[in-house]
Amino acid sequence: MAEYVRVVTFEADDAALEALLGRIAADDGPPEGVPATRVTVLADRAAGQVAVAVRFGSEEDLRIGTATLEAMSPPDAGTIRRVSVGSYEVVLELDAP
Repeated sequence: MAEYVRVVTFEADDAALEALLGRIAADDGPPEGVPATRVTVLADRAAGQVAVAVRFGSEEDLRIGTATLEAMSPPDAGTIRRVSVGSYEVVLELDAP
């Protein structure tokens, strides 16, 4: 069965990144209404760039999660601006030996 990932990139300062991480930690994972199997946050603090990848077990879960995530507001702390958003099918994944 195919899995899907929604990737959103942001320009964010450290305060916004910490607020985002705090929100995810407070929810102990994805927020209610987001049937995700994994959340990965990547940051290049020096460049002020953040990528959030949310993985879903099905295309339907991706649609449900996307609707919920689109309705959410950004963190109140710091400065954050969404740069891009995309959805992808996971077509290959390998663990290093």
